[in-house]
Amino acid sequence: MALHEIEEPTFPPQKPSWEIFTAAPHRMMFFSGAVQLVLPILFWVIELIGRYTSLWSPFELFAPTTWAHGFIMLYGVFIFFIFGFLMTVYPRWMNGEIIPKDRYVSAWLWLSLGMALFEIGLFVNPSLAIIGLAIFLFGWAYGQWVLFKVYQTAPALNKRYETILNIALSLGWLGAFCFLLWLVTDHWQFVNLSLRAGLWLFLLPVLITVTHRMLPFFSSNVIPNYKVVQPRWSLPLMGLGCAGHMLLETNQMFQWLFITDIPLAFLGIYHSILWNLRGSLINRLLAVLHLAFLWFGIGMTLLSIQSLYLMFTGELIMGKGPMHAINIGFISAMLIAMASRVTMGHSGRMLVLDSISWMLFLGLQFSAVLRILSDLNATQSLAGLSLNVIASVVWLSCIAIWFKRYAPMYLYARVDGREG
Repeated sequence: MALHEIEEPTFPPQKPSWEIFTAAPHRMMFFSGAVQLVLPILFWVIELIGRYTSLWSPFELFAPTTWAHGFIMLYGVFIFFIFGFLMTVYPRWMNGEIIPKDRYVSAWLWLSLGMALFEIGLFVNPSLAIIGLAIFLFGWAYGQWVLFKVYQTAPALNKRYETILNIALSLGWLGAFCFLLWLVTDHWQFVNLSLRAGLWLFLLPVLITVTHRMLPFFSSNVIPNYKVVQPRWSLPLMGLGCAGHMLLETNQMFQWLFITDIPLAFLGIYHSILWNLRGSLINRLLAVLHLAFLWFGIGMTLLSIQSLYLMFTGELIMGKGPMHAINIGFISAMLIAMASRVTMGHSGRMLVLDSISWMLFLGLQFSAVLRILSDLNATQSLAGLSLNVIASVVWLSCIAIWFKRYAPMYLYARVDGREG
């Protein structure tokens, strides 16, 4: 049997325990992130079916469900994966000291407790949601302090990637804090700022920076005669582009978004070519990273087209489709691709993407296409069912199967017998 056809992960006889679960920061953080990834999508699928069919009524929350869904997906899911990854690689990237267990365990506890209380509070009590979000923000601040201690004391001279990531994490915390301010004051401007900042000042800068740092490195281990190229000028430009997009969007200047989106689209596609997307197709585990990043360039191209069309006609032709090219095609797919790689590597398994995982990744791409089509007037439904609902069900199915395959790896000891 070929290596890529290995379907079922195997687990050692040692049973899950607290010591195994807390043996490395990525175990705890990735597990909570995986749970947070499945539950909000399940919630959203149930909500959409309630909206578009007569099977049941949509949820009744004290906060608009679209805002709650947006906040959890932007802040409540990805921060666990981000902290789990950065608490693992910061010491390696900068030759710093390994993060003590009590610190990353404490950060995980505060984040998990806070998000759980916040989500329960959305259904039962606004005060509980506020308390939960405050605890979550404390956990975020503490986790960032843990990372900063490594950054501050590490002997490495070049810390440009880590500097950008520290700034993006700080801006993300401020964005989440704006959501808390909205809960307390009921001023809609805060939630508007929070949701926009979560994408353009936090999540996209973090993922673009990590991709810029890691994708050429991963490619060099697979593609023959590969030349690692990481342009120093491109990260600041993409950061400025994201900030500029948010500024224009916040001021309702949608017809002018092409000013920032065309350069971002060019930079995204340029880097896909520069990093040899075509060459990556020889290896599934590498290809999923390249294909996920390609969606950033595609999404920004669609946003540019929509902005220009709005400028000349006054009409939106794709609705939220371009944003879902970025949110599902790039962000969600890159998360799954990167988390799968880290999970296999740090559980002692071979870095080989099996056929099921490959199909799950392609399923995410399909759900992105369906979601884009659902906002076009000519393709909003299939057999009388909203494409939005179909896309969400496909998305949920892929994530649920991924969870079943990968989440147990955080609970069991490494298969190679090593610690961590």
